Amino acid sequence: MHSYLITSQSFYSDTPRIFAQRLEEQIIKHKPDFMLLRDKETQNYEALAEEFLTISKRYPTIKAFLHREIELAFRLGAYGVHLSSDMLKEIEKAKALGLEVVVSTHTIEEVLFAQDAGADYVTYSPIFASPGKGEPKGINALRELLKRVSIKVFALGGIVTQEQIESIKSTGTYGFASIRYFY
Repeated sequence: MHSYLITSQSFYSDTPRIFAQRLEEQIIKHKPDFMLLRDKETQNYEALAEEFLTISKRYPTIKAFLHREIELAFRLGAYGVHLSSDMLKEIEKAKALGLEVVVSTHTIEEVLFAQDAGADYVTYSPIFASPGKGEPKGINALRELLKRVSIKVFALGGIVTQEQIESIKSTGTYGFASIRYFY
């Protein structure tokens, strides 16, 4: 099962030196297959993106994604872009630039739209309780979703323990994504 490390400003910082140190530590500790620079607050996203991609290039097996920034991901040579659910109509634009596309989804309809529009992966959330993310869907809902779609699905939301990861793995999903697990 694949793992998808998602950064947060609260843990990784928006100070490039601290950010780089923490990211490198987590890569060494967890060995993720994918990672996303997700920082909705920093005024210096491009500088962090450059640092993030520089670090990712030291680990050629990791696929590095930028959050929402299609043109920046293309210009800086990111593996791909992670689009929010309100950006479903941007999938085609990102694919036309040769980027791999992950889309955040929360409903079966969003997953099906992303799949039909050519996205490569989706995150489906929240699987477990996660602060401010609404009622968790649970493992059974994830299993049901996987019966209806062919797109690669990352389970997301409230994943903080190895036991939860094992539970997700039992569904046959492509992978799991988390912020807090990768601390």
